[in-house]
Amino acid sequence: MREISEKELLSEHRFETFKQASTFGALSNDTIAWLLHEGRIHALDEGENLFEHGDRGDSFFIILDGSLAYYKYHNGRYAYIRDYEQGQQVGFVSTIALHDRVGKAVAKQTTVALEISCSVFYGLHQQAPTDFGLLMLNLAREMARTIRKVDNIIVDMRDGDATN
Repeated sequence: MREISEKELLSEHRFETFKQASTFGALSNDTIAWLLHEGRIHALDEGENLFEHGDRGDSFFIILDGSLAYYKYHNGRYAYIRDYEQGQQVGFVSTIALHDRVGKAVAKQTTVALEISCSVFYGLHQQAPTDFGLLMLNLAREMARTIRKVDNIIVDMRDGDATN
């Protein structure tokens, strides 16, 4: 994994493609540009880890290009949980819950991710409070969708236990 500059990112990707990211939904161009400038941009090759179990959870990542596979660590082993695609975030739960990473995120292909630290996140709150609110809504919406999927998996696993 290597860090790349905003200039390098924009030489390879059109800014307009980032506006399509679900995490950036309805944010102003100025705010997206500010996040790209203030955050850290990471380029990963296939198979590289973005983060690992036990790493500090004081930031989250927005996938600008590519995809990641997420593996949850529990009881001494990893289990594949899901893929995160372009435009989605990964790691926000650790950041908001104030705990270390509980799994690892592995690049499925060449991937570029924007790291938003707690200080950048707070800076957005000060810089652009309306867009901060929109970003929080987008992040909460994605968490809610994930909870719904997990609930559906539990229902499917317990199919014979249902009461009508």
